[in-house]
Amino acid sequence: MMDRTTRRTGDPRQAAEAAFKKATTKPLDVAAPRAPALPAAREAVSLRIDREVLEKFQEGGAGWQERINAALRKSIGL
Repeated sequence: MMDRTTRRTGDPRQAAEAAFKKATTKPLDVAAPRAPALPAAREAVSLRIDREVLEKFQEGGAGWQERINAALRKSIGL
């Protein structure tokens, strides 16, 4: 007579957790970086800078964002 019992080689709980994770985890969609629509176009970003730095640039009045951009370009050699 054949023995109808089978031996489990793995932990059933781990197998169930792995199956659950596979079924419920959404794969990450990594978007390719897009090129700007216009060459040399500026892009709106959110940037955290120290309050003192912001106030120093804003002391000069309008155009403070352009001055920050110019300072950043200068600091990286552009």
